[in-house]
Amino acid sequence: MDLSLTGQTALVTGGSKGIGRAVAGRLAAEGCTLHLAARTGADLEAAKKQIMDTTGVAVSIHPLDLSESANIARLAQACAEVDILINNAGAIPGGDLATIDEPRWREAWDLKVFGYINLTRAIYGRMAARGAGVIVNVIGLAGERPAANYIAGSAGNAGLMGFTRALGGASPDHGVRVVAVNPGLIATDRMRTLLEKRAEGEHGDKSRWQDYLADLPMGRAGTPEEVADTVAFLASPRASYISGTVVSIDAGASVRNR
Repeated sequence: MDLSLTGQTALVTGGSKGIGRAVAGRLAAEGCTLHLAARTGADLEAAKKQIMDTTGVAVSIHPLDLSESANIARLAQACAEVDILINNAGAIPGGDLATIDEPRWREAWDLKVFGYINLTRAIYGRMAARGAGVIVNVIGLAGERPAANYIAGSAGNAGLMGFTRALGGASPDHGVRVVAVNPGLIATDRMRTLLEKRAEGEHGDKSRWQDYLADLPMGRAGTPEEVADTVAFLASPRASYISGTVVSIDAGASVRNR
C-alpha cells in the first residue's frame, strides 16, 4: 500500500534506537525527509548513516536532552515546518511507590510526559496555523493496564492517553490529527531492562526476565517494525479520518483476562 507520504517531513524523538529508530526507518522508506532527536550524538550519527545509505532520504539530527524546556524550544525552532511529529522519547523506570522517589519520578516525567506535552504545544500551533499536520504519541500499554510495580509509567502513560484523546478530539477543527499507539511488550533493549528489574524485585534473579514472555499472546513479544508500520499508517493520509484515538499494539493483551 502506498501511504502517500513522499515529500513529507517528520520529526521523530527518541529516534536513534528501538521503536523510534524503526519508525524513522519506516517513514524514510515511504519517502519522508527526517529530523531525529535523542540524547546521544553518536547513536544519532549511526542511525543517520544507516537510513541515508538505505533510502537516500535527507536526515538531520538533533542531539538534545528533551527533559529540558530550553532544548524543546530549540528543537521546535529547528523543526518548525514538519508535517509529522512522532513523540517517542522517554524511559520511565520500573518500580513501586516505595522505590520510585520524587526526584526519579519527576526526572522521568520531565522527559516523557512533559516532553511530549511541551513539544506538542510548540509544534501544534504551527501546524494549526498551516491547517495541516499529524502528531503521533508512542505511549505504552501500562496506561491501559496499570501495574503497581510500574507505577510511574502507568500513571504517566494514562495521562498521555488522556492528553491525546482531549487534543485529538478538537484538533481536526484546525486541520491537525493527534493520535497515539500503546505498544505492549516489544523486543527492545528497554524491554529487557524493565523485565530484568522486575525479575530481580520479584524473584531476586534478573536472569529470569524471559519468564514474563511465556504467556504472551502468540507466544512472543512484538517487534519494533510492527509498531513502526502502525505509526506510519496513522501518520499517513490513509488514516485521514482518525484523530483522538489510541491504538493498542499488543496482540490482544490489553483485553485478555479482564
